[in-house]
Amino acid sequence: MDEFTTPRRIDVDPARSITDYLVDQAREHPDRVLYEEKVGDTWVPHSAAWTLQRVTAIAKGLVAAGVRPGDRVAIMSRTRLEWTLVDLAAWYAAAVPVPVYETSSADQAQWILSDSDCAVAVVENSTLAAVIETARTIDDGVPRLGEVWSIDDGGLETLEALGADVPDSEIESRQAELGLASLATIIYTSGTTGRPKGVELTHGNFVELCLEALERLSVVFRPAGARSLLFLPLAHVFARFVEVVVLLGGKPLGHTPDVKQAVADLGTFRPTFILSVPRVWEKVYNSVEQKAGGGLKGKIFRWSAATSIAYSRALDTPSGPSPVLRARHRVADKLVLGKIRAALGGQAQYAVSGGAPLGERLGHFYRGVGLVVLEGYGLTETTAPTHVNVPDKIKIGTVGLPLPGTSVRIAEDGEILVKGIQVFRGYHDNPDATAEALQDGWFSTGDLGSMDADGYLRITGRKKEIIVTAGGKNVAPAPLEDHIRAHPLVSQCVVVGDQRPFVGALITLDAEMLPGWLQTHDREALSVEQAAADPFVRQHLQLAVDRANAKVSQAEQIRDFTVLDVDFTVENDYLTPSMKVKRNLVLTDFAGTIDDFYATAAATRAHRSS
Repeated sequence: MDEFTTPRRIDVDPARSITDYLVDQAREHPDRVLYEEKVGDTWVPHSAAWTLQRVTAIAKGLVAAGVRPGDRVAIMSRTRLEWTLVDLAAWYAAAVPVPVYETSSADQAQWILSDSDCAVAVVENSTLAAVIETARTIDDGVPRLGEVWSIDDGGLETLEALGADVPDSEIESRQAELGLASLATIIYTSGTTGRPKGVELTHGNFVELCLEALERLSVVFRPAGARSLLFLPLAHVFARFVEVVVLLGGKPLGHTPDVKQAVADLGTFRPTFILSVPRVWEKVYNSVEQKAGGGLKGKIFRWSAATSIAYSRALDTPSGPSPVLRARHRVADKLVLGKIRAALGGQAQYAVSGGAPLGERLGHFYRGVGLVVLEGYGLTETTAPTHVNVPDKIKIGTVGLPLPGTSVRIAEDGEILVKGIQVFRGYHDNPDATAEALQDGWFSTGDLGSMDADGYLRITGRKKEIIVTAGGKNVAPAPLEDHIRAHPLVSQCVVVGDQRPFVGALITLDAEMLPGWLQTHDREALSVEQAAADPFVRQHLQLAVDRANAKVSQAEQIRDFTVLDVDFTVENDYLTPSMKVKRNLVLTDFAGTIDDFYATAAATRAHRSS
């Protein structure tokens, strides 16, 4: 059994909580800019003093509305400044914020609101308020839920007016009651295999982890002028970690509602570090490649991309890039790579990527561009990161070493076990699930991995997703799927083959990328349905499958695939709000397609042998 521990570096007063750090910022650096809000085309700065004043006013409103210490406050909104203000205000009222994805259905909202016993809710607009009202009518409803305030309909101003007569002493006394052991939030898992479970995270989980991360990644978070733009959904644990780590670091944070808007906002906000998921970096790469088109421009892009990757790989060799490669890199930088940096705002030096494997190709590409992507690993139950590569000790293709205060084990069956300051205290009102996941303080992640001699962790798959073919071969689908999804035409991929004679795949097409891709390849326009059956499209998807197959043994390779004429989306419930495929649902709903796929393959083989 492999085990590795990174010792803690920082001791924290157990009486501290997240709220203390905003108070410190406002008292010690009242004019320091903590947030920048986009108003029209302008980023408007908000100081620490302004933030504390606004947060306190909203907290007073919650108190006046009857929110008691420990009560749950639901937040259902896209990523925006008000989300963070309400989050902080709930903590100031000694309440427990419970995020609900703005894409959630009424059924999903009903489960979260009722299971967590929410007392009040803040939503973004009247549309989401209507979702909450529908949730009240489902099954047993949401019996504890009272007021619902809409941000876009003046809800926060209503709260501030409501709390005008609440004395400062009430908020101060509530804040003083909080400590590292206090419950900070309940975040519900994505629910890929059943009802979402409520993960209870404490103020200590956030504070201790964020302080250690700030220390270990000081070159990223601490420099003068450091700033970041948040576009991940704040209902996701990674975004909440970003929210808290930037507050504790005292650096400006901008908010933008989604990835599409972020592409434009990166250029005007000009962050120095970006925290995101791999799909974003794939989209950026594919979009740039598509804009380059075919012909000479396309060839220049591909040459520049190959040069960027080669240059980065050479940085890891004892001699470094050769003079010839350095010269090529300078040309590529002038032609293509510098333009990519400019599109990201021109100041971004570092990115932290988590949530899924990034892949060595993209890691090297972006480092060659000048953006060092520090790949990490973590789960909701670990307050996001347990591991991360750091600038002075990068191994591209791994998720790095454990953060300080973290221990990791690889069990005999390959499962990753984690113990440390970030590990949750348990699942809300679910002792059986807690006992199964936490044994002697070790959290069973459900992920499979390996460690090298230096302690660097590599993720190899998901334990519950392992496919066992009819021939008895164990196949981890995730690495294959990740490689195939890197193709610009591919939206989603699900590898199949459990108890089947060979490994296959279901592939869906990216409707946004399809028109440009067809134009680049001098093909006529096709609908998604037409493209799914088009031989030329299939030929190029086969190239993506071939690249994925080159990474695994022959027995693990995908021997055939089918292209679906529908995509897996949050709206049709095949994706979770955090963009994970609900594999069990796909396998159930497309069982007939999978059966036909293997029957056709068997008939083809029989015909060839006759």
